[in-house]
Amino acid sequence: MTPKNPGHHRGPLASTAAGVLLLLTLAGCAGPATTQDAGTAPPVSVSAPAAPGTPSAPAAAAAPAPAPAAVPSGQQLPPVMAASAPVTLTIPSISVRTDLIHLGLEDNGSLKVPQDDGNGAPASWYDGSPTPGERGPSVLLGHVNSPNGRGGVFADLRKLTPGAEITVSRADGSTAVFTVDRGALYPKDKFPTLEVYGNTPGSELRLITCDGYDPATGEFDDNYVIYATLKA
Repeated sequence: MTPKNPGHHRGPLASTAAGVLLLLTLAGCAGPATTQDAGTAPPVSVSAPAAPGTPSAPAAAAAPAPAPAAVPSGQQLPPVMAASAPVTLTIPSISVRTDLIHLGLEDNGSLKVPQDDGNGAPASWYDGSPTPGERGPSVLLGHVNSPNGRGGVFADLRKLTPGAEITVSRADGSTAVFTVDRGALYPKDKFPTLEVYGNTPGSELRLITCDGYDPATGEFDDNYVIYATLKA
């Protein structure tokens, strides 16, 4: 079954990742075909025994659409921002500042990831998800390694702790500031699609990359996900 991209789904409770109707894959986590310096990770051929590469989720398969996030009777939804495309991502506590490119889906339904030309790649925003600051979880993807031997843009995601700030500048000149709630490590074959991509009552952010590189197989077994919420 080949997933189709139903595009943006924004409403009172926006969903993301192609409407969360299908379990999507993130292309680009593969093992090395040749030997490279430790810490390198091209998008397709990755060689980094101690570090993950580009984001990847489980193989595409049907998944039910999530129910809207529950809101207690009489309680208002958290305030959010109007739609505006993201421009740059800044994470001061781990010295990250990157332009954000906008990517969609591959023909097979997998999420496209930034292509690394050997000098590192910027992070990307999945353009089927809400823009950062809108209601719902906005999805950002990034490599952890680079073929030039330096760490990728998301090399230090594991160092983020609850309370750390993440800032996204937007095309309309506004800035969306998020606070890290938690990080979570998931085996690819048990990736919690609805938890990561499902509807949320407020504006949230998901930063996703690979983890769990196995030098014996040349594969990445896990994904690492940062959950963050828009500051009030």
